[in-house]
Amino acid sequence: MMTKIKIPKCMSTQHPDNVNSPFFVENPELGGEDEIQEAYYAFSHLGCDEQMWDCEGKEVDNYVVKKLLTKHGPFFKDKRLGKDVFVTLRVPNPTVEKGEAKILLETLESIPRSFDAAKLFYGDDIPPVFEVILPMTASPQCIDRIYTYYRDFVVGKQNKPFKEGDITIAEWIGEFKPERINIIPLFEDMEHMLDAHNMTRTYLHDKNLEYQRVFLGRSDPAMNYGLVSAVLLNKIALQRLQRLSEEIGTEIYPIVGVGPAPFRGNLRPQTVERVSKEYPSAHTFTIQSAFKYDNPPDEVREGIRKLQERKTSTPQQVDEERCLAIIRKYSQEYQKQIEALAPIINEMAKYVPSRRKRKLHIGLFGYPRSMGGIILPRAITFTAALYSIGLPPEILGLNALNKDDIQFVKEIYVNLEDDLRDGLKYFNPDTGFLPKNLEAKVKYFPIDSEVNGEHEEITDYILSSLRESHGGLEECVLRAANLRKFLG
Repeated sequence: MMTKIKIPKCMSTQHPDNVNSPFFVENPELGGEDEIQEAYYAFSHLGCDEQMWDCEGKEVDNYVVKKLLTKHGPFFKDKRLGKDVFVTLRVPNPTVEKGEAKILLETLESIPRSFDAAKLFYGDDIPPVFEVILPMTASPQCIDRIYTYYRDFVVGKQNKPFKEGDITIAEWIGEFKPERINIIPLFEDMEHMLDAHNMTRTYLHDKNLEYQRVFLGRSDPAMNYGLVSAVLLNKIALQRLQRLSEEIGTEIYPIVGVGPAPFRGNLRPQTVERVSKEYPSAHTFTIQSAFKYDNPPDEVREGIRKLQERKTSTPQQVDEERCLAIIRKYSQEYQKQIEALAPIINEMAKYVPSRRKRKLHIGLFGYPRSMGGIILPRAITFTAALYSIGLPPEILGLNALNKDDIQFVKEIYVNLEDDLRDGLKYFNPDTGFLPKNLEAKVKYFPIDSEVNGEHEEITDYILSSLRESHGGLEECVLRAANLRKFLG
């Protein structure tokens, strides 16, 4: 395996949480060639050193490397793809996404082709793509199958002759490189986040890898188990991964998938120091669409520069047993509230505009078993729907916590009050959808948050329109999102 000089710190992603479209597109829905341009813009203008390339759903472009090198040659001569900046493929998980399963094989086959394009361009053997992200990882076998399939079937076939006495495939169409790729497991639900260290250990036991990247979800855990649970789960997983790294002597570089809404991570150009303090051992943070397009470009660049310069340290030490006890009772209450809110969330979701032409990858709520048989939209739409009715999702479930619990959580979740304050700016006291047993908690929670009056007015209109079936809700959803500087 090649030695990778640098592990990227800022992963630009294609999460569709932006209100405003970037200047280089004509259509509010990004797709196809726009995403090639987006990758170049993230590298060249914003200072990101990695682009996650989503290979799920329609409009997937397996020629991203060739197109980047062809269209933006001078930039990539200077910033070497695969050494200075990186394209990392997010592939479908065939165990879960049966309809997308064969896209995985096409994507893996595209890696040697990208290698050939880069070799023509650079004249050397540095692979431009050598890592893939596996979403919804549920077992070490899931990770190992992709590693093995690439090594044995994509690359391994090159040494086979067509028939006895004939030439090999490699003699016919050239060598297949790189010989190996790295698989980055993405853990997104409670069971597997808590077991991420064990699965990573099993995956690594028969491999001699210099390092391993591990991706922890932050949006889906918030949507499934509530804000507090999402943060505590990440802290436990990061602590366990650090212990594993020390135990086996392999460097582990965690990635945390944070979005700009407080509920989904609160990573905006203005909050990078806060989020860095929350996850000190995270090596890489995701830079999602609203971060890139709903803030002034100078502030975006400055935020990314700070993330690039930060030093990664050891994770915060947490009392896992106490955290798990809190997660259990808090997520139970949170889920009860979401079940009651499901009809209005699904109703509002119709008015949340799409920002990508691709079909979004399936989430945990794609499965009726995940929460009492209810189906909900994906995390960004879910979050946007709740903000649009003046009900910040950050506050849901808080009534399950007593004074001692809150005191403990504040010590572990260092930005709890800031995140709640940021969410409560968009609270509408007249929402009509605030769960009854949560009212007192919101009223007396010691947070001095100033409500955004303009946002409140828009949500008033949305609420009355829902009751009286007026039109124009999509425009109102966007106006409110514009004030927040993120869709959901």
